[in-house]
Amino acid sequence: METINRIDQLMSLAAKEAEDNLKTGDGGPFGAVIANDQGILVKAHNQVLKNQDPTAHAEITAIRKATQKLGSYDLSGYTLYTSCYPCPMCLGAIIWSNIKIVYYGNMAKDAAKIGFRDDYIYDFIKGDGHDKEVLDLKPSNRSQTIKAFDKFEKQQTKTMY
Repeated sequence: METINRIDQLMSLAAKEAEDNLKTGDGGPFGAVIANDQGILVKAHNQVLKNQDPTAHAEITAIRKATQKLGSYDLSGYTLYTSCYPCPMCLGAIIWSNIKIVYYGNMAKDAAKIGFRDDYIYDFIKGDGHDKEVLDLKPSNRSQTIKAFDKFEKQQTKTMY
């Protein structure tokens, strides 16, 4: 079980990553740390501008660094400390990586106040993905794409992601 002091220390590191990013200009003011009881695995910050990659959020960057370092996509047993409530994309990556605990600092409304637009993505998801002003999702050619799924289902050994 983590102590409040340890949580505070790791959250301070996430906050420092976010603040340091104001100097680097790599991306927005977001930082993250992934750690377990043995210590810190990685620290990261938002690199959207540096990499010209809209997915290079602090949490995604941390997850990428952590999985490369471990040689596994599975981050079970690790905790994420992040300077802000994760956006929907980051939440998905956190869940897919099997991280079960996330500590966050700022709220989504704090990010919205400084110009980050997570709220309209949450609204899109809540509305069952039917807001064509945000994204026009169109089903197409399932008869072609289902073949790989059918073959996967029949395989003896499966690797689930």
